[in-house]
Amino acid sequence: MGNSALRAHVETAQKTGVFQLKDRGLTEFPSELQKLTSNLRTIDLSNNKIDCLPPLLIGKFILLKSLSLNNNKLTVLPEEICNLKKLETLSLNNNHLRELPSTFGQLSALKTLSLSGNQLGALPTQLCSLRHLDVVDLSKNKIRSIPDIVGELQAIELNLNQNQISQISVKISCCPRLKVLRLEENCLELSMLPQSILSDSQICLLAVEGNLFEIKKLRELEGYEKYMERFTATKKKFA
Repeated sequence: MGNSALRAHVETAQKTGVFQLKDRGLTEFPSELQKLTSNLRTIDLSNNKIDCLPPLLIGKFILLKSLSLNNNKLTVLPEEICNLKKLETLSLNNNHLRELPSTFGQLSALKTLSLSGNQLGALPTQLCSLRHLDVVDLSKNKIRSIPDIVGELQAIELNLNQNQISQISVKISCCPRLKVLRLEENCLELSMLPQSILSDSQICLLAVEGNLFEIKKLRELEGYEKYMERFTATKKKFA
């Protein structure tokens, strides 16, 4: 991409607070953005070939609310990304991430996190420190189990479709705000699905198609009627 075209995008972003440069074959995070660290609110560099974020630059976007780097080649996130205290939306679908920085829980304003199509082998426990998190998409990763700490997760919706999950902690029923749980196309036996999800949780939409049991067997479990009451009440609410 030519320098003059990039310069034009930078000038526009200076006025709007939005920098969007998708599908341009970029291999690096544009260093030109260091002029805009104090006024950018949105950065979208999706569908490029960026394989790393510059640590010294990425943490300086103090007003940034939305960062999208879907469909790139990121393998790690620098710790400095956790300095983005106003960040509300982070979209990193279809990269090569195996884990999140240990300080990820410092992204205190984060509401929406999309990490579909990465290489995560475990549920990132750092997410349980994020008090304003609403939606988490961890679909199409390599997660095998859901640990006890999940009970502290504040999310309203958790998408774990197309992982390798065979075990779920009963603590998932303790999530105070969890309404939607997506577990389609995993490796769950019916006996591994905590019954308390049905009988004693806030969950009103449970998606479990494509696991190692027939859906009609789910309907025979104790607590299913309670779950259906919540499901029906929510459906009426939004009808």
